[in-house]
Amino acid sequence: MKGIKTNYLARERRRTRIRKRIFGTTDRPRLAVYKSNRYIYAQLINDEEGRTLAFASSLKYKEGKVNAKSIEIARRLGEDLGRQVKDMGIKQIVFDRSGYPYHGRIKALAEGVRQQGVKF
Repeated sequence: MKGIKTNYLARERRRTRIRKRIFGTTDRPRLAVYKSNRYIYAQLINDEEGRTLAFASSLKYKEGKVNAKSIEIARRLGEDLGRQVKDMGIKQIVFDRSGYPYHGRIKALAEGVRQQGVKF
């Protein structure tokens, strides 16, 4: 049990260290990612107004025998979110990985957004 608490606290320290430097504006909103044990969630946030501009989660891909934890689902989720961002006319965003390593599902989500032409 001690290792679980240590891992959580280490991620929280990384998260606060990252958030000190990252701030979403109207021109460049922040793409915040949260990864649970089953699903992955991403939202586009304007920190100046405190508003969520767009939201996507892997909950919609849980039908049938599709594993919502797969890297392919994360990539499709990123592409969906990238389309939403592009439709809103936003060309650049700031990526907030929330202390998670840039690897696996987080990396696949970021690549999916980049495939839609959004830069960060």
